[in-house]
Amino acid sequence: MAKKKSALETAQTKAKKLSEQTNKKIEELGGVTNELHKQLTEIQNIFDEIRGIPAKDKIQLSKLKKVRLEWEHQVEKIEADYKEAEVKAGGFGAAGAGAGIAVAALGPTVAMGVATTFGVASTGTAISTLSGAAATNAALAWLGGGALAAGGGGMAGGQILLALAGPVGWVIAGATLLGSGIFFFSALSDKKRLEKIFTNISNRDSNSFKLAIVELEERITRISNETKLLAKAIAEAKIFGTNYDDMTEQQQYELISFVNLMNSSTQLLVNPILGLQPKFTNVDLDNYFDASKAQKPSEEIQNLMVALGNLLYRIKLDDTDKKVLWKAIRSNKKFIKAIGIKKKDLELDILQDTIAALELN
Repeated sequence: MAKKKSALETAQTKAKKLSEQTNKKIEELGGVTNELHKQLTEIQNIFDEIRGIPAKDKIQLSKLKKVRLEWEHQVEKIEADYKEAEVKAGGFGAAGAGAGIAVAALGPTVAMGVATTFGVASTGTAISTLSGAAATNAALAWLGGGALAAGGGGMAGGQILLALAGPVGWVIAGATLLGSGIFFFSALSDKKRLEKIFTNISNRDSNSFKLAIVELEERITRISNETKLLAKAIAEAKIFGTNYDDMTEQQQYELISFVNLMNSSTQLLVNPILGLQPKFTNVDLDNYFDASKAQKPSEEIQNLMVALGNLLYRIKLDDTDKKVLWKAIRSNKKFIKAIGIKKKDLELDILQDTIAALELN
């Protein structure tokens, strides 16, 4: 007779499944985004050949082209960062650095899905504020759940590294800290406290993933619809000629409506999926230090605080919970190695300040 799963195991299984579904949706998003990008590039090429376009519309086209090119650059950067991290990891993939874990390869379509999921600001900088402790940016966030190829206890090191990578990886953090930290405790009461903390984390993340999946599905549908509209616009624009002044008034009107279509389509390309944005960022941490007048710790400690902030977002802890959790963190050798911080520097004040910063925001 199979052993009945604990509340924690049930919560983690559910969260892991939803994490994998989210990753699949991100990859699906990459596929439709790729088609949208192709259509945007083609219609932009058509407009580049047309002479006499009104100045205001020409300026708008120029801005849209710049945004699209910045998005392309972001996709290329995600791919390049992943490959660089993969080499440094000795062939185990970016997520397995120092942990000996093989992960799925990151392809161009997936990179497009990641770039669209986490967004590109008007400056071309990734909006998502991912922890600097990770080897690469959004690529590791994408690898947070479904791409892990290994199983069992050997996943611990890679999971905690992923937990520092971004919102899609947060759900893995609870399992990691518990899986390799709970066994350091002899007191049953401490184990039960950890189980409750990580059960709450997994349940919270399950709810977040459910909402994110709905948002991803809506984005995929909208992008598919916009891609069809762009294809129709391209077919029409091709017969308008290359001189705006020679076009009929109706053609001119339609041509300018295509610019509006390109604008809405470009926004779908670069606007982030809000449900997968980090809940706590370096900006939030800076606000806390400014308000408290406290001295900022090292960059490594700040990165850890951002990771902890996302891990513990909306998780209530009493004083005993904090001590037990911190002991589990300090007992996790792979975790300490992954974040590059010496055990002696991991003082409880780090957790206390993180929670205070969360309460401020």
